[in-house]
Amino acid sequence: MAETYDLIVLGSGPGGYVAAIRAAQLGLKTAIVERENLGGICLNWGCIPTKALLRSGEMLHHMRHADSFGLVAGEVKPDLAKIVARSRAVAKQLNQGVTHLMKKNKITVHMGAGTITAPGKMTVTAVDSKNVDLQAKHIIIATGARARELPFAESDGKRIWTYRHAMTPPEMPTELLVIGSGAIGIEFASFYNDMGAKVTVVEMLDRVVPVEDAEVSDFLAKSLAKQGMTLLTSAGVDSLKADAKGVIAKIKTKDGKVEEKRFSHCIVAVGIAPNTENIGLEKLGVKTTKGHIDTDAMCRTNVAGISAIGDVTAPPWLAHKASHEGIIAVEAIAQQLGNRDVHPHAMDPRNIPGCTYCHPQVASVGLTEAKAKEAGHEVKVGKFPFIGNGKAIALGETEGFVKTVFDAKTGELLGAHMIGAEVTELIQGYTVGKQAELVEQDFIETVYPHPTLSEMMHESVLAAYGRVLHI
Repeated sequence: MAETYDLIVLGSGPGGYVAAIRAAQLGLKTAIVERENLGGICLNWGCIPTKALLRSGEMLHHMRHADSFGLVAGEVKPDLAKIVARSRAVAKQLNQGVTHLMKKNKITVHMGAGTITAPGKMTVTAVDSKNVDLQAKHIIIATGARARELPFAESDGKRIWTYRHAMTPPEMPTELLVIGSGAIGIEFASFYNDMGAKVTVVEMLDRVVPVEDAEVSDFLAKSLAKQGMTLLTSAGVDSLKADAKGVIAKIKTKDGKVEEKRFSHCIVAVGIAPNTENIGLEKLGVKTTKGHIDTDAMCRTNVAGISAIGDVTAPPWLAHKASHEGIIAVEAIAQQLGNRDVHPHAMDPRNIPGCTYCHPQVASVGLTEAKAKEAGHEVKVGKFPFIGNGKAIALGETEGFVKTVFDAKTGELLGAHMIGAEVTELIQGYTVGKQAELVEQDFIETVYPHPTLSEMMHESVLAAYGRVLHI
């Protein structure tokens, strides 16, 4: 006999486990199916352990500049094995935390590979190869994604790495090639540069972190070059071959010339591939676009009773987007089952913040200045530099700026873009503003504490309206 539930969640990443918890809160009998580690890629091999690595790089950077803070320190060297061990310990702690949350919320966990065999039915092939049959009125697919491989040079874990290999490196790179300058590529480039590797980044588009505002991209490029990185934009890797000594890359630069260069290691960060294989989608007729599952505003697929969330669906592919989609999907299901106390809402992708944890940090929400103009907005733009902020000067973090883009006619905040220390913590202030549909006067009339970095957020808005105070 199949085990019966109200909801089965396939995948336990930040989308899946949050969906399961919300379902349990709403009184739904819930099961979650996970083939590898509770918490998924984010907690075990993505967001969290990479931030632990980057924290070590940040500490090393500050210690090497101790003299500028009036401190005397001896020679500081990284111990890569200890750095990696700390990162893995952080991941383990969070994995155990998710395990506890499943027990606390009385969610049944099935460890194994799940396949949807028919609407409302799933077979789980457990670790011991025994099959367990489950059934439920509703299923949420939260299987996530994996690193996209280069067709001409698959990762081997020795010389050619994906992000997963880069988190547990077999050795310290001396000369590192990073292919791709999105968040993952730039974060690892920043980390290994801090560790002492000579880093080259190749990006096929005309600027690094190409989804960000052009001014942020330009500022970051100058900062990374100043730190010693080589950045090759409008460039591509034509071939990549690994041998016992390292990798040989043929790089086509923006002038069309092909140069052959040798590196000790290479990290491939050219995007993701959704985990949609072997879970029963084809048999059910679930619609996809380029492998990613199509969903409506309530995360429902074209097949009744099946929803999908997170990286397996459309972009942006971010953990916090997956978590929020999990709540939307579950509340829509609960409402369908007769719960009148929930009010699911469609999520506006323009209100989803993005963060890159390199040095300096990058954060943004909404439209870039260029995109706002393309959309037909007449804009007012304000900028305020870190060098004009007292707290930034006291911290010794004077590199960066805050930029805000408003609709000139309505005062709507269209976008906010930041680069500098701790901007990944600051961006939420603008995200709340966008979600609440605040206008420029709301930001202007808000009192910002002093001395804080957040004062730059106020000054940037003031600058957009010709009222800036401290520059």
